[in-house]
Amino acid sequence: MIRSSTVAFFVVAVVLLGTAGQSAAQIATVTNPDGRRLFVNAEPPALVKLASAKPRAAIYLPGEISFTGRNHPAMNIDRDGVEALVREAAERHHVDPALVRAVIETESNWNPGAMSRKGAMGLMQLIPTTAQRFGVYDAFNPKQNVDAGVRYLKTLLERFNGNLDLALAAYNAGEGAVDRAHGIPSYRETRNYVQRVQDAYYRPGSGRLENLYERSNPIHREVDANGRIIFSNE
Repeated sequence: MIRSSTVAFFVVAVVLLGTAGQSAAQIATVTNPDGRRLFVNAEPPALVKLASAKPRAAIYLPGEISFTGRNHPAMNIDRDGVEALVREAAERHHVDPALVRAVIETESNWNPGAMSRKGAMGLMQLIPTTAQRFGVYDAFNPKQNVDAGVRYLKTLLERFNGNLDLALAAYNAGEGAVDRAHGIPSYRETRNYVQRVQDAYYRPGSGRLENLYERSNPIHREVDANGRIIFSNE
């Protein structure tokens, strides 16, 4: 006679094993050079077999091997090289190169190997899901990174009818956050981000194209008597 407790244990074990199998199919894992593991809650676009014959998700970090079988020689790109990539991508996707430069300056300060605590990578700080969305398999490759970042920026500008404030807020916080807020979300990080990019874009000598994008009232950052930081567009 089988005890009810034994049956219960068996059922729980089967459920857990089934759940683990489903999770493995949905979670991609990458490990960066300092040993931190990143989990991507998205179906990887493809799997490849490296020399060790172990399957790996198709997003690569510095020092790993890409689809081409090479390491990252492009990681040594200089400022002039990045500028060339910016001009090419901006022309290809019809985005003001000055805006792309302002985003790169704010996102990574021109460091192609930059990586945030949240897993954003490269010059334009692509998160893994955005990299996958735009067909990037090596998010630290400057050419792929810049092209995908410019395409994403173009998508956001079109989605928000050329409103620069909303497009930049969405680049930082996500499209859903902007939709829910019906404008720039109240997150301090996002408001500060929008302000920094616009400061870089509108400063003298940026080379921006005049009257290209719609800009709401500029965001002002003030500190009140109690030391609180207040953002306002009035």
